[in-house]
Amino acid sequence: MRKSFLTAALALGLSVTALPASAETIHLFGPFKTEHGATSPIKGSASAMLDTTKNTLTYRFEDNGLTGPVTAAHLHGPAADGEDAGVIVPINGPYQTRMTGTLNLSADQVKDVLAGKSYINLHTEKFPDGEARAQLTTELTGHKHHMDH
Repeated sequence: MRKSFLTAALALGLSVTALPASAETIHLFGPFKTEHGATSPIKGSASAMLDTTKNTLTYRFEDNGLTGPVTAAHLHGPAADGEDAGVIVPINGPYQTRMTGTLNLSADQVKDVLAGKSYINLHTEKFPDGEARAQLTTELTGHKHHMDH
């Protein structure tokens, strides 16, 4: 009896740990691409965790190959990949090659992020309208990513 209880408890424990992550936290990813006529050899990507309970977006991004230092960075939307949109919320500096932070969003902004209609935009002196963007999406085809907390 004791052995079968232990076996059942172990099986239950394994089934609970095999459940997927909470639907309240969504992982997002996007590689940086040049825009607005920039031809710089941009390398880097953005990853983020969207908490749909707290309406927060915790981001991490790294960029290399811009024409100069980042002068401004924002989360933009709503827009499909390749389309421009207004600023949702600024990403405050100081700007570095690697950045992390958390942004507060409205419920509607969370819906736009979930729909893949938001992007991180990096501005430089040479490209004040934006030199590079990373469209945030849950589609991870061909990309490996990891975000530490």
